[in-house]
Amino acid sequence: MLVIKFGGTSVASAKNIALVKDIIQEKDTPLIVVVSALGGITNKLVECSTLASNGDEEYLKLFSQIDQKHLETIKELISVKNQGKTLSKIKIILNELEDICRGVFLIHELSAKTKDKVLSFGERLSATIISDYFADQGIKTELASPETFIKTDSNHGRANVDFSDTRKEIAAYFRGSTGLWICPGFIASDKNGETTTLGRGGSDYTAAILAASLKSEKLEVWTDVSGMMTADPRWVRAAYAIEHISYEEAMELSHFGAKVIYPPTIQPVLEANIPIYIKNTFQKEDKGTVISSRIHENGPLIKGLSCVHNVALFNFAGSGMVGIPNFSHRLFRALSSAKVSVILITQASSEHSICIAIDAGNSEVAGKSIEQEFEYELSTHKINPLEIEKDLSIIALVGSKMKEQVGVSGRMFSVLGQNGVNIKAIAQGSSEKNISVVVNANETKKALNSLHESFFLSEQKTLNLFMIGVGNVGGTLIDQLNQQKAYLSEHHRVNLRVVALANSKKAYFEPTGIDLDRWKDDLDSEGTKMSTDEFVKTMAELNMRNSIFVDNTAHEEIANVYEQVLGESISVVTPNKIACTQNIERYRSLKQTARRYGAKFLFETNVGAGLPVINTLNDLIKSGDEVLKIEAVLSGSLNFIFNNFNDNVKFVDIVKQAQVEGYTEPDPRIDLSGVDVMRKILILIRESGHEMELHNIKSEQFIPEVCMDAPSIDDFFTELAGQEEVFRKMLEKARTENKQIKYVATFNQGKAETGVKFISPDHPFYNLEGKDNIVLFTTKRYEDQPLVIKGAGAGAAVTAMGIFGDIMRIAHE
Repeated sequence: MLVIKFGGTSVASAKNIALVKDIIQEKDTPLIVVVSALGGITNKLVECSTLASNGDEEYLKLFSQIDQKHLETIKELISVKNQGKTLSKIKIILNELEDICRGVFLIHELSAKTKDKVLSFGERLSATIISDYFADQGIKTELASPETFIKTDSNHGRANVDFSDTRKEIAAYFRGSTGLWICPGFIASDKNGETTTLGRGGSDYTAAILAASLKSEKLEVWTDVSGMMTADPRWVRAAYAIEHISYEEAMELSHFGAKVIYPPTIQPVLEANIPIYIKNTFQKEDKGTVISSRIHENGPLIKGLSCVHNVALFNFAGSGMVGIPNFSHRLFRALSSAKVSVILITQASSEHSICIAIDAGNSEVAGKSIEQEFEYELSTHKINPLEIEKDLSIIALVGSKMKEQVGVSGRMFSVLGQNGVNIKAIAQGSSEKNISVVVNANETKKALNSLHESFFLSEQKTLNLFMIGVGNVGGTLIDQLNQQKAYLSEHHRVNLRVVALANSKKAYFEPTGIDLDRWKDDLDSEGTKMSTDEFVKTMAELNMRNSIFVDNTAHEEIANVYEQVLGESISVVTPNKIACTQNIERYRSLKQTARRYGAKFLFETNVGAGLPVINTLNDLIKSGDEVLKIEAVLSGSLNFIFNNFNDNVKFVDIVKQAQVEGYTEPDPRIDLSGVDVMRKILILIRESGHEMELHNIKSEQFIPEVCMDAPSIDDFFTELAGQEEVFRKMLEKARTENKQIKYVATFNQGKAETGVKFISPDHPFYNLEGKDNIVLFTTKRYEDQPLVIKGAGAGAAVTAMGIFGDIMRIAHE
């Protein structure tokens, strides 16, 4: 005999019940269909009875809603000619429920036994309506009475089944049956015939008991999801259905919050070796999940990720606990007497402390019971005052095969650490089927998504980009990200998702990802007033996994928030040179903060735009090499200007051209002053392991002060045109000596300087063309012939490419 169970969402409305009928008609008989209460009714019954016990007449409104829900369902489902009979049956049941609630209201008391009676009405009502609906549709059915054959003790609210008597009663009740039965779930009775219930979600248990007792070939559980999921899809959008899972794995996931099935459900069918099929009422063609005793050898290492919310952590510690054998016993006795269930336990090997996790709703009663039990030890300071932390969640990684694999725990902790998730407590059972951690509630979503991505979508990694600066470089970067999106997903399994954009006026956040085809319109129409502090605050509050802050500006205000951002375990990628060229203490602090919080601070584009200058230098230092000397042309804009300055063009016109083509800053004086080059050489000096400040670098000005002191950019160009003779003399000197004009930065024997140099033909700088940069590293390994890095060192495209490269370096971590 096949047993099928439909949950509350599957029978939540007339439309859904019609879907249930379609599924049943495809099955062969004999068949038992176990049904839950109509969706939401059990919660209303709880609330209604509670209000009544408090003497609150509002319970009548709730009762009226329960009444109307069932009467409306009948009218939608059953033909007019047959409605009368069903309405009469339901009215009798509802009148009985109303009388009980009236009695509770009058005496202001709701015992556990009475509450069981009240809650049983949900399933009684739904089963009666569904049975009559099937009959109205020409499907012959019989309505089963589970109080007759499921026998329990008198532990009202969560009764324990007497399997010996229950099996006998079920065998007798269904002996010789060949038809279709509709059976209310959740309900049972004790030896005195009083109604009991099997606990919330107990309809699954009813179905499992029937399947095991009748030796069914399988048990089908139909719900609103397509099987047990790798994670809760409400928290992890990328979650997907698990095709096959073992009984033990399913029980672990159920215990830790995966509520597709009720935890005790599995035990009866496990003992009978009956597979459970989890199916979707609303997508019946989906495969769903099969729960059985079989473990697939080639299956995934981890089967599921589950979570328990609203957890409190009790830390019980003190030197008086060491070596005393009965402390743990007394602690759990205190919790047991308070009827508090322990979700997680961990104890230090020193015996100095015990940590337990419980439902936060039980914190007060648990705390009082423990303090009462240990009143003497607390008063004599043998143990410390009880520490209680709330607003926590437990996250569990479940899989039978993890015991065969080294490094699962390390990978879990590494992923959480990289995303700045602080672990409060850790527990792992001796079976090694489960690793559980306690984390702050506000980090739950990030932790779940990070772990899910690592263990279930290891070939696909999502990075969330928060970008400030969408001008020349920023806009080009967005275009490159959009262009490469499909390629990166297919060939590198990386999803780069821009979730925030900002310019100087507006900021726009979209956690699901900004449409890069229309980002300008969205920023303009949906963006709010830009504030750096608010941007960082919102970014931290979103608390998204694999977050990267991309600063495409040259503003000091933005650079000053890097340390705060890194402290949130958010990586920073930037072409902004200000942060790395502030005082040496600030530079060191940024590096230390990044290491401490597991974030990355990458700034390859600070020197040479997209050229691999800093990464190459880092590799030299990491491998034990030592930098002896640095010679470099580090300004693509100045190199462009000097390479294009000749007898046929004025110096001022070349500077204007460089400005228009984006090689200089909007104010060209920033480039012409040499400060930008000083910053770049300082970064290389610091990255090579030497300490230096910006003011220690000697810089020779080649632009007359009258130009640099001009009150505006227009005035600057006017003054520059008037100084043409100065630049003509430089050009003539270079021609006479057969040399090229270059703006060079050097570091040698602890000293650094920048300035115009006249380069002879035998030097590597002589043939440097266009806007190219070149860096020569003389090191202990490259002493006779320096290591040369050469290429385009300015321009939006190559700078954006360099930023893109840093982002991808983080993606491949």
